[in-house]
Amino acid sequence: MIGAIAKSTDWNQTDYMGEIPIPAAQQREILPLVLQYLCPPAVAFFGLGAVSAAVMSSADSSILSSSSMFSRNVYKPFRSLCGKPSELELIWIMRAAILVVGAIATVMAILVKSTYELWFLCSDLVYVILFPQLFSVIYFKGANIYGASVAFVLGWLLRFGGGEPLIGLPYFIRYPWFDYANDSQRFPFKTMVMLIGFITIPLVSYSIGYLFDKDILPQRYDIRSFCVPREEDLQKSKSEDAALDTLDEKVDGTENPTFEKEHFNGIAAISGSKQQESTKL
Repeated sequence: MIGAIAKSTDWNQTDYMGEIPIPAAQQREILPLVLQYLCPPAVAFFGLGAVSAAVMSSADSSILSSSSMFSRNVYKPFRSLCGKPSELELIWIMRAAILVVGAIATVMAILVKSTYELWFLCSDLVYVILFPQLFSVIYFKGANIYGASVAFVLGWLLRFGGGEPLIGLPYFIRYPWFDYANDSQRFPFKTMVMLIGFITIPLVSYSIGYLFDKDILPQRYDIRSFCVPREEDLQKSKSEDAALDTLDEKVDGTENPTFEKEHFNGIAAISGSKQQESTKL
């Protein structure tokens, strides 16, 4: 609607001093132009403030979630190899990650000229790199960190090996059917990289698991016992399973005499009331 209003407006009758008609390079600024030149100052003030608040809310939520995921899902597992990190340490790591992620986001906002292209690149990376990881975690029971790590690194290498014009990254891999005239890739290498990730994760996971299971590789090389569970982990898992079984039995009433007694008394009361009603009739 705002675009239609701007299109039908006679900008010569406003205080706008720019080029008329508005050039294509400036059309992405049509919202602030409409608020500034076609609305009262109070409406422009609250309109621009609402847009800025929405953008800032989304931006700080993204930065906070990215920093939190880094401190919990990346730093904490690797830090646990040398000892369990404290909560204060994780908080400081998250604060440092907020500064780093914020700086990267600022640089991207300055250099990237199109939000649509940036969104397209994010969707591209989700499809090529993250989709095989998510699918494997859900449906491949033997998937482990070794297969996921190899597929992740290999996916990044092959994906950006084909180049990315959006961030000015030149290609260093020429896939089949390369277009030398236009200096561009014509082979659907993104789908190929996604399929390679699907193959790599189970292949590497099962291979490494087999080597550790048959003691071909010493178990001391198994980082945090991803393939061969430690004895204390097995005992903990058994105790948790036993606790869950006991809880299920109590809920079902199989080992709860109070529940059985109350259930029996309730049935007896219902049957007694029915007999009284039949006697009255």
